[in-house]
Amino acid sequence: MAETTKGEYRSGHDPRTLRDALGCFATGVTVVTCVDEDERPAGLTVNSFTSVSLDPPLLLVCLHKMAASAGALTNASHFAINVLQTQQQPASITFATRVEDRFGNMAWSCGEAGAPILEESLCVFECERFAVYDGGDHHILVGKVVKASFDASVDPLLYFRGRYRRLHFD
Repeated sequence: MAETTKGEYRSGHDPRTLRDALGCFATGVTVVTCVDEDERPAGLTVNSFTSVSLDPPLLLVCLHKMAASAGALTNASHFAINVLQTQQQPASITFATRVEDRFGNMAWSCGEAGAPILEESLCVFECERFAVYDGGDHHILVGKVVKASFDASVDPLLYFRGRYRRLHFD
């Protein structure tokens, strides 16, 4: 069981404490997209995203193995990582649920390699699949960046302690 001390500080060995501690790491929010084997767009919300290398340019995302689009994403030759901006919170929610048509009300277009690009994203990394690794209950999908695009005029959508957040500048 978790041990509680003064204020908000907690310590423990249980899964809830681990999950809450991981939630203290503020992350950006992404939607990872591809085209499945039937040429239909597929995608899901992911906050486990990081740069791996600049030479070669590699990025990774972690996909829960039970996620509806995990199979399509790990099998696709190309995929896109759409980093969301503050106005795209509805997209994040849509792609985090098991709705049948996640792209139905979404403005998107095909990227250079065919992966769906969500319009008005903060930035987009178009990738070719480089490797897929086992990561326990997740797949670690590594992509080689073939194109990067960004809009420096918008702010990122953030996720911290189980809630969406925004940057606050003084």
